Amino acid sequence: MPTALITGATAGIGAAFARRLAADGFDLVLLARDSDRLAEAARELHDKYAVRTEVVVADLATDEGLKTAEERVRNGVDLLVNNAGFGNKGTFLNVPLSDELTMLRVHCEAVLRLTHAALPGMLERGRGGIINVSSVAAFATRGTYGASKAWVVSFSQGVAADIAGQADGKVRVMALCPGFVHTEFHERAQMDVTGIPDFMWLDQDKLVDAALRDLRRGVQVSVPGAQYKAIVGLSRLVPRELVGRLSSRTGRKYD
Repeated sequence: MPTALITGATAGIGAAFARRLAADGFDLVLLARDSDRLAEAARELHDKYAVRTEVVVADLATDEGLKTAEERVRNGVDLLVNNAGFGNKGTFLNVPLSDELTMLRVHCEAVLRLTHAALPGMLERGRGGIINVSSVAAFATRGTYGASKAWVVSFSQGVAADIAGQADGKVRVMALCPGFVHTEFHERAQMDVTGIPDFMWLDQDKLVDAALRDLRRGVQVSVPGAQYKAIVGLSRLVPRELVGRLSSRTGRKYD
């Protein structure tokens, strides 16, 4: 059985990946901070899909948590989904500096370290995949959040180029850039998203379907949803200052 390790696995996109991969026959390693939610998720997935489920309790904002995650990844996984992430409440100067630094650690350092831990084994075995969850905010102007997600895209593309031609191309690295998805993300960041029209929201399960399909095809940057493909394409044609003014306001009202 192939094994998938998913960070931020108890809710939202991470939980959707866990359900889909379990249905596909993957054994799961679920990583998150909340031990109770992890145990419940592992039990439900095991009972429903008859796959092995392992839990790793780790806070990726801490060095101890990162070392724990790295050690488990080095033990061998066939698919790594770097999904853990969060949004801060407020714009740059209204957010404590410590919270912004924590975001960089979770969104950037954790992705780098776990990718670095996973790749040698994958290349040696001649197979494997890494999905680094970014955001369409990577192509816009969204403060530290957007900057960190832009780093994920650039980093993933760079690593994919570095390993191109190795393992007969059977080890792949991809950045996944979703738009608005109904998850706990906005609630935790206390963001008011009532003004976002229905057509802008993506279904979690369809998003995961698109991501896995793109990974199989060797796509380096996956943007699920025709509406977001169009937005990202258009953003490259519109003056950067205008993109910045529009994107900095959209969906950034806070409760």
